[in-house]
Amino acid sequence: MKLRSVLIATAMWALAFAGKAADAKYIFYFIGDGMGMGPVLAAETYNREVLKNDKPLTMMQFPTVSWCMTYSANSPVTDSAAAGTALATGTKTKNSMLGMSPDTVAVESIAKRLHDLGYGVGVVTSVAPDDATPGAFYAHVPNRSKYYEIGCQAAASGYEFIAGAGLRGVKDKDGAETDLLDVMKKNGVRVIYGPEEIKKIDSRCVMLVNTKGSPLWNIGYTIDSVAGSLTLPLIAETCLSHLEKTTPDRFFMMVEGGNIDYALHANDGGAAITEILNFDETIKLAYDFYLEHPDETLIVVTADHDTGGMAMGNTKVKYKAPLDKFSYQRVSKEAFSDYCKAIARDRRIYNWEDMKIYLTENFGLFTHIPVSEAEESRLKSLFEAAIVMRNSEDQKTLYATFNSFAVEVFRLVNDAAGIGFTTMSHTGNPVPVFAVGAGAENFTHLNNNCNLPKLILKAAGL
Repeated sequence: MKLRSVLIATAMWALAFAGKAADAKYIFYFIGDGMGMGPVLAAETYNREVLKNDKPLTMMQFPTVSWCMTYSANSPVTDSAAAGTALATGTKTKNSMLGMSPDTVAVESIAKRLHDLGYGVGVVTSVAPDDATPGAFYAHVPNRSKYYEIGCQAAASGYEFIAGAGLRGVKDKDGAETDLLDVMKKNGVRVIYGPEEIKKIDSRCVMLVNTKGSPLWNIGYTIDSVAGSLTLPLIAETCLSHLEKTTPDRFFMMVEGGNIDYALHANDGGAAITEILNFDETIKLAYDFYLEHPDETLIVVTADHDTGGMAMGNTKVKYKAPLDKFSYQRVSKEAFSDYCKAIARDRRIYNWEDMKIYLTENFGLFTHIPVSEAEESRLKSLFEAAIVMRNSEDQKTLYATFNSFAVEVFRLVNDAAGIGFTTMSHTGNPVPVFAVGAGAENFTHLNNNCNLPKLILKAAGL
């Protein structure tokens, strides 16, 4: 009887062990900055009705779908620093604080914990690598604007791969150069610039940034097709390849679609949709990897907060949402505003008929998007004030300033496409969560952003 009991117990243990899911060895954490459910649904609708794709966005094919609350420790509406800290460390903190609890005590990110356990770590973004979301995975500062300190902590992290637009800490507030690049070198970090230098990666720890002389805050909008610039899919692909070489047995990758937030702050519906499609293309890289390692890979996709309160349906089109109007948009709101500023500075005479041609070619206005006489009269008046007279009341957002003419152009385009916005800032709306792979079943319920890193560690068996 005793032997029989032992055999039964052994058999039950073996069955239990056989039924236990494998721990996640390869973890992909995608964070769409500002990517609320409204923008996701708009991108999926564009994908289905305009691009005529018979498959949904990659993230929307994942078997686990849920919601996530985003409030910070001191506000129902979070900023990116507090949200990034919650998503990276599992700790709620105050707005503007990064990698610290509300009482300014440093808190450990899951990237740091996994790195200490032998995981390779990659932290990449389409905006600055010292921005709030990527910084939350390695930095501890009382205010997210301490770029030099954040850059130094990135250098000291020992992470295998960090990438983004540019390091803002290379200059101080007065514009003088700092020793940040020397700090990188002393910590064994090889700084690589732009797509052309990717082939030069020859060290374990890499900092990949955009081409020298380009803006430091983002790599450029997908819709603007900036020549010679990094793209998020290229950055993520390079990171994945590097981790497969340096730490092939296990790694963690955080990928942020930062330009989604930029577009939504600008209330640029067309650019936001294009950025989400670009972000989803990047997710597909990880999904293809998952298909090769389905029992050992976890992919989690979420957002740090909702920006803009973007929704399909407005008073202009009511029960319609003709998103095909965005297919005629060729430039972002920021690029268009910069173009307007450039021609205002130009010595040559630039008249309304010239601008009408530009608006037709780059937005479909007057052809695919009808413009009434009253609307044209208002556009012409704003054009003359902003471009000819150089006397325009500007619209200021978190990342850019737009003249009143540019604001009106994009209002017409958004209205025609059936898109509405409630704000140029963040909202307190919940954000989506999509997951697939080892441990994905843990993400099924209503989540809070501070719980997601804990569920990721659980999936890793920690």
